[in-house]
Amino acid sequence: MSAKVVSMGEAVEREFVSMRIADQLFGVEVSEIREVFQLGATSPVPLTRPEITGMLNLRGRIVTTVCARRRLGLPPRPAEAPRPMAVGFDKNGESYGLLVDSVEEVLRLPASAYEAAPVNLDPRWASVSLGVYRLDGRLLVALDVERLLDFGQTAAAA
Repeated sequence: MSAKVVSMGEAVEREFVSMRIADQLFGVEVSEIREVFQLGATSPVPLTRPEITGMLNLRGRIVTTVCARRRLGLPPRPAEAPRPMAVGFDKNGESYGLLVDSVEEVLRLPASAYEAAPVNLDPRWASVSLGVYRLDGRLLVALDVERLLDFGQTAAAA
């Protein structure tokens, strides 16, 4: 699926769904997302990677749930934190739900706010990042869903 690009004269914008993982703002291009849903009951998957938290039946589809915190090397969710949200993706014939702390808003981000991933960005993040966007007083790390869900890709970086 290609990203939605809105051309406005010389300015080009991309649309991202912003989400919080730990205290960091991340984004995924709108065109990559199938759905956003509240996490239901999951069944564990024995002998799998630690970031795979389980599987669930979502309206007749089997969805593999992936913990974004573990995938990105962030601390575990506090026990008192609200239940995570899931951002759904279909990749290579499989359905995934990326567990995030919260889903925020759709942002239209101009090309002028984009920068390549900084050299000091954690290697786990850099390996799954499209780059960063400068917002008012904060940064949004744009995630590359293909690389995020390619579990061989970041194994060496972790």
